[in-house]
Amino acid sequence: MASPKNTVAPRPQPKRRAADEAYDAIETLLSTMQLQPGSQIVEAELAERTGLGRTPVREALMRMVSIGLIVQQPRRGLLVSAIDLADHLDVIQTRRVLELLIAACSARRATARQRQEIVRCAEAMVEAAGRGDLNDYMQADRALDLVNHQASHNDSAVRAVIPPIVQCRRFWYAYQHEGEIVEGANAHLQLARGIATGDEAAATAGANRLMDYLEVFARKIIDN
Repeated sequence: MASPKNTVAPRPQPKRRAADEAYDAIETLLSTMQLQPGSQIVEAELAERTGLGRTPVREALMRMVSIGLIVQQPRRGLLVSAIDLADHLDVIQTRRVLELLIAACSARRATARQRQEIVRCAEAMVEAAGRGDLNDYMQADRALDLVNHQASHNDSAVRAVIPPIVQCRRFWYAYQHEGEIVEGANAHLQLARGIATGDEAAATAGANRLMDYLEVFARKIIDN
């Protein structure tokens, strides 16, 4: 077992802006299919649902337009983008490259506290999967991504991986059956344990296992 190395001192996290909070809230609505593909976006309704002002909501929506989660069409305004089955395997391939890089960076750079937290999040996913609780599973998944991204200290990779992650969550939530989540949870746990030990090979193996799981699931849906 490799020992953690090249640990980077934690950077203070900047205070979250209202637009960031709006983005996270709307992304949750998208990921959990509460905003259906093709549905129209109404700023006032989103401001009311999120409890945030229209200005941060508008800023979050424009950010989503720039990465393809929301589309802007003449005379129809803003719409939730469709889930493209044909394109989804390319999304996973792109995400795989970035996840391997982030996992390796986190294995090298995470603090002791971050290593503990990422394992705690993965264990929470396993526990939620055992109960078949999709909401708790997804909440723990988001928490794991957050600490993993912070631990990587690779802002460029993190910015690039967010859109594929959201697309994968939407796809997974739209087609997921309860019995499938245990394998996903175990893949996250392998990733987390690799990062926690500072073993880059183990961490990237866990990331690969997770992407394999998502790819097999996507192919099953596409083939059917």
